[in-house]
Parts: sequence; structure tokens; C-alpha cells
Amino acid sequence: MSSKLKPSVYFILVTMMIDSISLGIIIPVFPKLIMGMEQCDESRAAIIGSWMMFWFALMQFLISPILGNLSDRYGRRPILLLSLFGFGIDYLILAFAPTVGWLYVGRILAGIMGASYTTATAYIADISTEETRSKYYGMLGAAFGLGFIIGPGVGGLLQMFGERVPFIAGAVLSFLNWIYGYFILPESLSMKERRRFDIKRANPIGAFRHLSQYRKLFGLLAAFFLLYLAAQAVMSNWQYYTILKFQWDETKIGLSITLIGIMVALVQGLLVRFINPKIGNKNAVLLGLGLYTIGLLSFGLAPTGTWMLIASIPYCLGGINGPAMQTIMSSSVAKNAQGELQGMITSVMSITYIIGPVMMAGIFEYFTSKSTYYFPGAAFVAAAILVFLALIVSYFSLEKKMTDG
Repeated sequence: MSSKLKPSVYFILVTMMIDSISLGIIIPVFPKLIMGMEQCDESRAAIIGSWMMFWFALMQFLISPILGNLSDRYGRRPILLLSLFGFGIDYLILAFAPTVGWLYVGRILAGIMGASYTTATAYIADISTEETRSKYYGMLGAAFGLGFIIGPGVGGLLQMFGERVPFIAGAVLSFLNWIYGYFILPESLSMKERRRFDIKRANPIGAFRHLSQYRKLFGLLAAFFLLYLAAQAVMSNWQYYTILKFQWDETKIGLSITLIGIMVALVQGLLVRFINPKIGNKNAVLLGLGLYTIGLLSFGLAPTGTWMLIASIPYCLGGINGPAMQTIMSSSVAKNAQGELQGMITSVMSITYIIGPVMMAGIFEYFTSKSTYYFPGAAFVAAAILVFLALIVSYFSLEKKMTDG
């Protein structure tokens, strides 16, 4: 990488970190905000929160391929800046929402404008080589983890000044990042490497059909789907599960997520740079999925809050999977299709955001308020089964890839 590109890498890393800080700030307070507005308990709040995630994800599923294809046509910079500005507006809506309906509006807008992940990963693919790509994807994950070190802890503290203050802080961070990017971020995709915008490819079905020429991707995309579907057990239920089973308050929830953020940053920022080159991307994918399975199963069976923190160790070590899987997939397509590929990956993630929160929150609600068998950790056990299936799919897909290649 040439020296002139280094500031752009730093910006992409800072963007991911600020995005996760902004998200992390609101995580500890969102359940209480919903419960206060609706005068409901944790189980009902989890369902409402999952439906907000559903609408966010549906918009992202529909719009991400469009934004990914637009970035292949007009470059990464304008799409990324648009996304950052949209997130700032979203947090302002959440900060001043008078009803739960306005919270839905904010989440829908965030889904429409949420191209930061898609464009950032395409940007990294533009400026990296096959040898350095896994390292830079790991750094992206580390930046996101660092944001979670800062965000939830800050959110837990800011809520003492008012339950809306964390949302205002998220808006400020997003707008500051937008201003920083406007003046600092160079374009990564040269004019000669761009392609025309094709509306037939700028939708989930069209992108899927076009990418079908890369048959080696399908097994990994299926595993990616199962992994992110399983992750919704953590993303959707962590707050409600720990409040109900261990009586954690906002501060403890924030600190627990901060601890996970520290471990994610260490794994993806440091461990990936040493482990993945030694064992190879294929083995990193498989080992990571195995560790995720152990971590999720341990979450579901945790007898104490301390056990939850111990279980987070193998779960976070599973993070060696992500950069390896991203590297294998991005190395399979042309440079002027990176935006399309990353848009497709984001759409796959979005499908899990559409069905995952409702599914996992539904499992949580059923086994805590409706079933004769009381088992709050059922969603985590179901997630462990899904990741184990992803491990099997990845194994056969990568074996075929090695045989074909």
C-alpha cells in the first residue's frame, strides 16, 4: 500500500469505530426507553425491539445492493458520506421521538442509509492485496470492537443525565465523522475501474443472479447466513436475558459489552495478524466457527453472570473467522464488482436481521413466559446449533473450493 493511501485506511477504521460507538452508546438504554414508552416488561420490550430491527434490516436488504452497485459506478466516497449523514439524522429522530412509532421511523431511515459497512469493506478490497486483505479486514473488526469498548460504557454513564442523552451523543459522533470524511477521505475506485450502473443487478435477486457465476461463493454465503442468524441471539437478547436471569442494570450491561469489545479488538486487531497467516484462511474459518459454537452454548447454559463473562472468551476468539471468510469471498470477484459483492453480503446479513431478532426474541419470550419449561437461554442454544451447521457447510464448501482451485 502506498503512503498516500494510509490516511484513507485510518479514516475507514475510525468510521467503523465511531459507527460502533454510536450504536454501543444506545444499547444499554434502549430497553428501558421502550419499556417506559409502552409501560411493558422485558419480554414485551424484546419483541418491540426485534420488530424495529426487522424494519431496519428489511430496508437494508432492499437498499444495500443499490448502494453497492452505485459505489461501483460513482465510487465509494459519496456513498459512504451519504451513509454517515443518514445515521446522524437517525440518532436525532431517536433522541426526540415522542412515541414508539417515531423510533420505528428512525430505524427505517437508518436501514435505508446504512451503507457504511458495505462501502467500507469494498473500500478495503480496493486498496489491499490478497496478502494484506485478511489483516485489514481484521483491523476493521478490531475498530468495531474498540467502538464497543467505548460506546456501551459511555452510554451507561450518559443515561444518568437522561435516557435521551446517549442518542444525542450518537448523532454528534456521526455528524463529526461525516465532516471529517468530507475533508479527509480520498476515492479508492479509479474512473477506469468503474462500471455502468445496471438496475437489473441493483437488487438482491439481480445481484444474486449475477454473482451466481462465482459458484464457490454460495457455500460460504450460506454459512455466513447461518452465522449471522445465530448472532441475533446475542444482539437481540443479551440485554433482556441478563436483566431477567442475573438482574443486571444498565451499567453492568454496558460494562459486559465493553469487555466483549476489548476481546474482539484484541482478537481481530492482533491475533488475526499472527494466527490466520500461520493456519491459513480455511482453517481460521473452521476453527472460528467451532469456538463460536462453544461460546453460544455456554451463554445459554450459564448459571451465573460471571459464567457469561467466561463464556465470552471462546465466543470472541471465534472472531478469527470473519476476516478469513471475507478474504476468501472478496478474492473470488473482480475489483469493479466488490461493491456488488459487499452489497450482497450486507443483504444476506440483513435477511438475518429481518428474521433473526423476531425468531430469537420469540424463543426468549416463549421459554420465559409461555412454556411450561422455563429456559431463558434457549435462544443461545438454538444459535449454537445454527453455527455448528455453518461449520459443516463451510467445511464441505472449502473442501470443494480447494479441489476446484
